[in-house]
Amino acid sequence: MPEAIFAVPGDLRSPTGGYAYDRRVMERLADFGVSVTHLALPGSFPNPTDADIAETLRVLADRVTPSVLVVDGLAYGAFTKPMLDALDGRVIALVHHPLFLETGLPHARKLELRGSETAALQRADHIIVTSRATKRILTEHLNLSPHKMTVAEPGTDPAGRATGTGMPLQILSVGAVLPRKGYDVLVEALAKITDLDWRMTIAGALDRHPAAVEALRAAIETHNLGDRVKLAGKVVPATLERIYESADLFVSASLFEGYGMVLAEAMARGLPIVTATGGAAGDTAGQAVALHVEAGNVNELAAALRQALTDKKLRDRLADAAWDAGRTLPTWHETARRVAAVILGMRP
Repeated sequence: MPEAIFAVPGDLRSPTGGYAYDRRVMERLADFGVSVTHLALPGSFPNPTDADIAETLRVLADRVTPSVLVVDGLAYGAFTKPMLDALDGRVIALVHHPLFLETGLPHARKLELRGSETAALQRADHIIVTSRATKRILTEHLNLSPHKMTVAEPGTDPAGRATGTGMPLQILSVGAVLPRKGYDVLVEALAKITDLDWRMTIAGALDRHPAAVEALRAAIETHNLGDRVKLAGKVVPATLERIYESADLFVSASLFEGYGMVLAEAMARGLPIVTATGGAAGDTAGQAVALHVEAGNVNELAAALRQALTDKKLRDRLADAAWDAGRTLPTWHETARRVAAVILGMRP
C-alpha cells in the first residue's frame, strides 16, 4: 500500500480547524489505499527556535524517502532554506490559510513569512488548499500556478437542526480566542445593541493567545457586558452540541478564514448566520444563508446583528437556506478521497 507521511507541528489533538482537518483526513486515507504515518514536528512553528530547526532537520533526514511527504502549512510556510534543501522525494504542502496573512503580525514578519512561504510552496510538487479563496490568494499574491493546486474543502459531519431558545435570543460564536477571530470587534458591536434582549456565548479555547483573552475580558468589562457575554472556553463535543442546539443566531467576526469550518457546522444545523467576509468566509456561508459584513467593521456588524435579531422572518429565511445548504456540504469521506487522489498521483 502506498505510504504518506504527514508532518504536522505540535499536538495533533489540538482543538483547531486545521488540526481537526489533518486528523479526520489521516483517519480515512486507508479507505482509499493510502497508508499514513504521522511525523511530529516541533510545536513552535511557524516561529521555530534554532533548536527546533535542528530537530526538524533531524526528523526529515530520518524519514523513509520513497514515501510521499505531506507537510502542514503551519510549519511548511516557515521552512528555512536548509529545511527545503533537506527534502527528498515528493512533497505536498497542505495550506489551511497563508501564514503571511495572520492577524497582528509586525510588518517585517509578514514580509519574512511571505518570502519563506513563497519559496516553500514553489518547492512543493503539489499544494492542497482548503478553499477556493486560498487558491486565489496563492495565485494572485504569491504567483503560484493554479494548476499546481487542488482544493479539498473540509468535511462537515451531519447534525440535527437547531431549535433555538427564543427569549432572550441566544447568539453563538465558536473558535479559539485569537486576534484573527475578531472577538474584540464583536464585543464593540454588541455594545451598540444593548437595547435588545440577547445573550452571547463564545465557545473556544482560552489558552492560545493570553493577550487576546485579556483584551477580550477587558472589553466585556468596559462595556458592562459581563452578564450577557459568556466565555465558555474549550468545551467537549457533547457540550458544544447542546450549545449549537440552543442557539438562535450564529455570528463570526473573524478577520480572515481559510475556509470557516464553524460556519459550515452552523449551516449543517440550520442556523441563521451573520459573518464577516474575510478570506473564504463569504464563499463558505453565501449570501443566501448569511448577512455579510466587512471584516473589522464594527458599525456594519452591529447593524447586521440588530437586523437579524429584530426580524424573525429574516432569521427564518436564512435558517431555511442554511439547512438546505448544509445538506450539500462535503463529507470527510469526500475530503479524504480528494487528498488521496493527490497523494496517489505523486507516486514515483
